[in-house]
Amino acid sequence: MTSHLWSVVTVTYNSADALRQCWGGAKPYEWIVVDNNSTDDSVEVAQELGARVIKLPENVGFSKANNVAVRQVTTEYVLFANPDLEVGPDGLDVLRAHLEVHGGLAAPQLLSSAGTLQPNGRGFPYATAKLGNRKIWPLSQMHASYRLIADPGEAIWVAWVMGAAVAARTADFMRIGGWNERFFLYYEDHELGLRAWRHGEPVALIGDVRWTHHWARATNSFRWSKAHTFEIESARTFYGMFPEFVVGMPPAPRRHPRAAALIGSPVRATHIPAGA
Repeated sequence: MTSHLWSVVTVTYNSADALRQCWGGAKPYEWIVVDNNSTDDSVEVAQELGARVIKLPENVGFSKANNVAVRQVTTEYVLFANPDLEVGPDGLDVLRAHLEVHGGLAAPQLLSSAGTLQPNGRGFPYATAKLGNRKIWPLSQMHASYRLIADPGEAIWVAWVMGAAVAARTADFMRIGGWNERFFLYYEDHELGLRAWRHGEPVALIGDVRWTHHWARATNSFRWSKAHTFEIESARTFYGMFPEFVVGMPPAPRRHPRAAALIGSPVRATHIPAGA
């Protein structure tokens, strides 16, 4: 049994360089790395940096690998953190204070490598909003509230948060069913957020926790890759599960009433302000 309050779960796949960049220093939490059969030295680097490594014999995808780890978590709180994320340990207390009052899922406000805000909080994932997010005009002019950020001293309700950083009380996370293993990569975070709301567990973005995410999404390029295939397959699965978001028709808010009522609104202040 660990004496830590938190377990941090990181899924790796040829992530050695990101681990070296982001995971040095002392860690006041249990760090579990699940390696998806990397061909680089991700396993050795993670072990050198203090992780307990679970080495999988094949690449099972993001959701399933996270679930492998969370089933072994014995701490009260769990954070799912990408290998290219810099976790500031002081932010864990702020996330914990929020979760103690509201439950559900909580995420830090992410920053890019250059220190600019990443809109890792999101509104309802209408297909038109997704296309607009890729700067496709005129869809890019629609759904202004889709990309959400939280300023310091602020916390807001969102439909879902990017899977790069997702925190929860472990019991709450297991109660809503963990990560959906129908998704190999991409869209699993969309589904997780919507499912949390359906289980009465809200999703929040916390502006007083600001962590750097060295994000380089593989599908940002128009050059086709296996990542694009994964994204198309996951999109087909997601919109098959949630057809109300395909064309953005009125049934969407009616099918997600609590989220629809709260998305974008402030969270009742309960977290510890930065610097407290």
